[in-house]
Amino acid sequence: MKSDIKNLKLAPKGKLKIEWAGSQMKVLDLIRQRFQKEQPLKGIPIGACLHVTAETANLMITLKAGGANLALCASNPLSTQDDVAVSLVEDYQIPTYAIKGEDKDTYYKHLKQVLDFHPQITMDDGADLVTLLHTERKSQLAEIIGSSEETTTGVIRLKAMLTTGALKIPVMAVNDSLTKHLFDNRYGTGQSTIDGIIRATNVLLAGKKFVVVGYGWCGRGLAQRARGMGSLVIVTEVDSLKALEASMDGFDVMPIEEAIKVADIICTATGNKEVVSLTHLTALKDGAIVANTGHFNVEFDYEGLIKLSKNRRHLRDNLEEITLEDGKKIFVLGEGRLINLASAEGHPPDVMDMSFANQALAAEYLVQNKDKLKVNVYTLPKELDEMIAALKLESLGIKIDSLTREQKKYLSSWHEGT
Repeated sequence: MKSDIKNLKLAPKGKLKIEWAGSQMKVLDLIRQRFQKEQPLKGIPIGACLHVTAETANLMITLKAGGANLALCASNPLSTQDDVAVSLVEDYQIPTYAIKGEDKDTYYKHLKQVLDFHPQITMDDGADLVTLLHTERKSQLAEIIGSSEETTTGVIRLKAMLTTGALKIPVMAVNDSLTKHLFDNRYGTGQSTIDGIIRATNVLLAGKKFVVVGYGWCGRGLAQRARGMGSLVIVTEVDSLKALEASMDGFDVMPIEEAIKVADIICTATGNKEVVSLTHLTALKDGAIVANTGHFNVEFDYEGLIKLSKNRRHLRDNLEEITLEDGKKIFVLGEGRLINLASAEGHPPDVMDMSFANQALAAEYLVQNKDKLKVNVYTLPKELDEMIAALKLESLGIKIDSLTREQKKYLSSWHEGT
């Protein structure tokens, strides 16, 4: 089987990880059981560029159960769990191209190897496959039914492509489903980012001034969890409404030029470029810790900081000490890559359950509607979002109320008033 993975001896450990994650992903398991019976993806080649984790493995198993032919590569050089990648190949016969720590050339080689499978559906986490299809592999665009996008950064790229007329295929913005971004981005990113920072540093968060750059759903989750650990949280924003929300949520809000001077820990969560510039980085106090939880490693100027450095040392896995000419030391985590996957294991399976349920249903939706969808960035229908939420509640043993006939009538009528 064509693949590029690490040590084959890692397979047993990876299989146990996959099984454990699967035991926490009840909604995806229900979808897998239905897919096994109905075969909605039979014969459809799917190329996926996702973080190669135990949770992603369970999505791949679900898609294969539905009849799909698969090829998987990593969506970030540092996010791969090598044992999981090996198990996918050895135990589940799913071609996988992913090695933790792979260089940029290898990363793009793996993307191209997935496209060599001539997928009809692509799954992206950051829009790299779609970008390659629209640049170096234009001849394959005619083969594509559609694509699905997992993360905010990728959706931003795809909407930019749509606005400029560059996009040539239908895309499902899985990230925009409520059961994805309200839970995965907030609770998943919040917990896993804190986990990544602690694993890389083992610092005490209580009492630290923790600056969160960006108050989108990921920033909200991170700010909440940092406060829960006892940090004094400061939020920086460019959006007035989000800044106001952060303030009313009880966080200090200030310009980054002010926040940078007092930060013990600063973490970016914006999906934008150089929100922490070299000028900001050099204004940090001695001993400050810098991390990123956005998808791409462009949110703070890591390369610029390296060029200014007098000395560099790796003190722990994913913890680099950078000494400047004046003797000031700045600690950078995970080379500026998303720390929740570079240093930790990413989102817990319980929350990825909903995210990957959306991905599985998006693939089915693309196949069912392949003759109807035009070039656009779509969200999954509301009823699928609500179905996932209902299944998740059921799996948790939580019951809710339902409207009476009279209440439904009242809500649909305008006659009753004061």
